[in-house]
Amino acid sequence: MKSPVFPFSKFPGVDTILGPEMKSTGEVMGAAGDFGYAYAKASISAGIDLPLEGVVFISVNERDKKSVVQISREFQDLGFQIVATRGTVETLQQAGLDVEMVYKVNEGRPNVVDLVKSNKIDLIVNTPLGRESFFDEKAIRRVATQYQTPCITTLSAAKAAVSAVRALQRREYTVTSLQEYHPDLSLRSS
Repeated sequence: MKSPVFPFSKFPGVDTILGPEMKSTGEVMGAAGDFGYAYAKASISAGIDLPLEGVVFISVNERDKKSVVQISREFQDLGFQIVATRGTVETLQQAGLDVEMVYKVNEGRPNVVDLVKSNKIDLIVNTPLGRESFFDEKAIRRVATQYQTPCITTLSAAKAAVSAVRALQRREYTVTSLQEYHPDLSLRSS
């Protein structure tokens, strides 16, 4: 599993939503026998520490609401508490999930930014509307970078994060050399 590395922490206050002009500063690789564990290793190598427990904040755009139900259910099955904005809460509660509502930035206090600043959010899943997104989404991504809270902006990455957390909860982190994965490679270099 290869993952790009973006230097967002070196540019405080910048919006972390990716656009076509963005360039990564390199790539990292995580190798393992299963996708979840490989994604976990790549995330760690990229400086993203996925939590193994805690609170996941979820706020997704309208087109992602139905798809986020299964991801939310899997996070709950892994022991996470779910908090979400009003529209996402309605979708998740209709699906039978136990979810707590949290204010958007412009709705009142304490809001999601306040919770991140007070270390009450361990992971963020926030699929934006794009360039026309609200101030709220930009504020969430900025505070996530500032407080080093992992922030996921696509459902495919959220699914991968669930797989990674599941893999890390099952076993301890190990390092394996490429030669151990492919013993025939070490014979070629002799």
